[in-house]
Amino acid sequence: MGMTATEKILAYNSGRKYVEPGEIVEVKIDLALANDITAPLSIEEFEKIGARGVFDPEKIVFVLDHFTPNKDIPAAENCRKIKEFAKKYGIRHVYDGGLCGIEHALLPEKGLVMPGDVIIGADSHTCTYGALGAFATGVGSTDLTFGMITGYLWFKVPETIKFECYGKWKKWVTGKDLILHVIGMIGVDGALYSAMEFTGDAIHQLSMDSRFTISNMTVEAGAKNGIFFVDDVTLRYVGENSKRGFKIFVSDPDATYKEKIEIDVSKIGLKVACPHLPSNVKDVEELSDVAIDQVVIGSCTNGRLEDLRIAAEIMKGKKVREGIRCIIIPATPKIYLDALKRGYIETFLEAGCVVSPPTCGPCLGGHMGVLAKGERAIATTNRNFIGRMGHPESEVYLSGPSVAAASAIAGRIAHPEEVL
Repeated sequence: MGMTATEKILAYNSGRKYVEPGEIVEVKIDLALANDITAPLSIEEFEKIGARGVFDPEKIVFVLDHFTPNKDIPAAENCRKIKEFAKKYGIRHVYDGGLCGIEHALLPEKGLVMPGDVIIGADSHTCTYGALGAFATGVGSTDLTFGMITGYLWFKVPETIKFECYGKWKKWVTGKDLILHVIGMIGVDGALYSAMEFTGDAIHQLSMDSRFTISNMTVEAGAKNGIFFVDDVTLRYVGENSKRGFKIFVSDPDATYKEKIEIDVSKIGLKVACPHLPSNVKDVEELSDVAIDQVVIGSCTNGRLEDLRIAAEIMKGKKVREGIRCIIIPATPKIYLDALKRGYIETFLEAGCVVSPPTCGPCLGGHMGVLAKGERAIATTNRNFIGRMGHPESEVYLSGPSVAAASAIAGRIAHPEEVL
């Protein structure tokens, strides 16, 4: 009997020829990741049990991206603790200050995650790296501690749901619209502890940026991981960012799936997730009377160069509506620099946007864009739970970059064609 790509990766890294869903397997990990919020908890557990070192200093990564540049004293203390720990145990992959980007955009760019890898991260959106054909999943801080010490972690092998996507993409529609469509269709628990496998001709047409976006939000459907097959787009991206070897895993033709879902992407328009769940999805045309106070274009979901290009194309020569805060957050220093060279940053500044250094800040209501009582935002982020971006009586709508940019100009949720 055949295996899915997810099953093959877990089998290979557990030294077995075959695994099946429901089995508990101890898996060798290739990378362990934490950020400035989750790493201190792992370090505390590490010290509590008296561990003497990490399994491989080259395979531990700390990205100080959530509350940095340090927004307050606790944030500063957390970062200091992480850097002292890294120095003590020879961990050199520590990203802070001008070297820091949003972790799930930064690691692929640095060539630290590759096809076939097993990656654990004390952050739920670690599943982003499945876009490269890796098994990547979020874990708790104590589980991360065990992984950092031993280089292994146990998993229950997930069942796989296959999404076969075909058809031609409409103008402005990106991976964000596909994943919102999928979450709206199956619900926030529709893929609970399952692998979400994306394949088909329509997927091969997508950029890596869009694939990262889709994989990033598989956790919003309850998935254990998202995964894409390696193709020419993947190979080109990997070749530009790393020299490290890797292993490609492809699902067998006779692999067993929990479910198979076909999607004609030509029928998918621009989508918006309304408060207070990523599954409360509507077409943008249904929301044209929804006024907003803030727009955020950025995050580990949609802060990549493609997202900034789309937003800049819509904002070129226009102004953000009076009274609207529009915050642009390039996800990494490289993305920021590339956007600067292409004139996108100039476009945003001339339009009246605030351009922030890379940070997760507003996505989790941390800083750089916290909402007041009664305020409403549209954001290219990944979650819109109650109080997610600030006051519990604020509201967050989720969209792709084109709708967010158009909304900043219109002062309400808008289709890009309305402002062009």
